[in-house]
Amino acid sequence: MWLVIKYRKSEYSLFKHDIKKVLGNLPLIFRPKFKYQKIIRNKLQFFENHVLGDYLICYHKKFNNSQILTVLKSLRGLKYFLKSSQNNQKEIISFVNYCRDNQGQDGYLKQEFFEFSNIKKGIFLNGPFANMLFNVIENNKTRFKVLIGSVITTITKNSNYLYRPV
Repeated sequence: MWLVIKYRKSEYSLFKHDIKKVLGNLPLIFRPKFKYQKIIRNKLQFFENHVLGDYLICYHKKFNNSQILTVLKSLRGLKYFLKSSQNNQKEIISFVNYCRDNQGQDGYLKQEFFEFSNIKKGIFLNGPFANMLFNVIENNKTRFKVLIGSVITTITKNSNYLYRPV
């Protein structure tokens, strides 16, 4: 069974260690992430960020047992389980498969994951326009024309630039 878990970021390694003790082996942990660039002091630096923030998705056969879940509630680093995880297994599996389909060979999500057909305003997550807001002027199937400040430019949708709506 899949569980959606909220954890304390500072205690993630303790949480993994304790869950391994309780279950006997480490469950399948899914934390989709993306890589982005920022210019800091005129140098380009790479960062990674998790799409789900301080949530993760876990799979283990023993999660079906309510006694195991009761023991897991007291683990270090765990804030809580989403109670609807048990009822939404199809949606969780669908989301995990969607993320895996949109991962590159390096394990990071590609821009197709963030693709929005009706985007009007957005922010770039990487590239030379990192952290800059843009307005979409024209949206085609393969590219879109954007206004960044007073500059108009064309960005292809299959480029390596990550963006998200605002």
